[in-house]
Amino acid sequence: MKVLMIGDVMARGGRKALARLLPDLRRELSVDFVIAQGENSAGGFGHTIETTSDMIESGVDIITSGNHVWDKKDFIKELNNPSLPVIRPLNYPAIAPGRGAIDIGPISVVNLIGRVYMGEYDSPFAVIDDLLSGGFGKGKPIFVDFHAETTSEKTAMAWHLDGRVTAIAGTHTHVPTADCRIFPNGTGFVTDLGMVGAVDSVIGVRPEDSLNRFLTGIPTRYTPVTEGRMMFCSVLIDVDDNTFKTLSIQRIDREIFV
Repeated sequence: MKVLMIGDVMARGGRKALARLLPDLRRELSVDFVIAQGENSAGGFGHTIETTSDMIESGVDIITSGNHVWDKKDFIKELNNPSLPVIRPLNYPAIAPGRGAIDIGPISVVNLIGRVYMGEYDSPFAVIDDLLSGGFGKGKPIFVDFHAETTSEKTAMAWHLDGRVTAIAGTHTHVPTADCRIFPNGTGFVTDLGMVGAVDSVIGVRPEDSLNRFLTGIPTRYTPVTEGRMMFCSVLIDVDDNTFKTLSIQRIDREIFV
């Protein structure tokens, strides 16, 4: 089985790049399932039904999220729709709308959010321990999107889950890391997938917006860059169909003008 995990899809430009590249990549790489981070798909902040539909039509099977999942208020109720393949971090309070893990076809996916520099959330380590001890994903490969800020928290999670899940991919920083590896007990890992968004930007937004905040300290509305040179960042994970361990994990990165 081959699974493609795609970084944060950033606004309209990211969705355009996704639509143009993903169908051919699925065929070229013989991809069975696609997991993509969608919390920035709607103008850089949150999800909508329209942006979710765009991603699904492009070939995404499961959409994960993070700290921006609540940004579009009209979409919050959609998180309770069992037919919509969108999940939010598992370690939000259980009373929050939506689900933090999903069984779909022959795979299982878990979404977690970090706590270092991110916010006051339940422990991602404890909640996934509880989930796995309850039998979630038994008899299937399990993939984890860990939406976190620091490399240390993401790497610690990989050591914590080594041999218990198939692969862990970090998201959130929008910067792809060159550290794909397989841990001793067979869990694939990359610190950050990166993003699907503008190359000539600051993590997807106009450089002048970011510079204004750094130079003046004044809060500035961020505007995503939606045209020009786009990066498409992902990893391809080849899974042993019997053991559900990662056989290989490699970066699949492309550039395209939109």
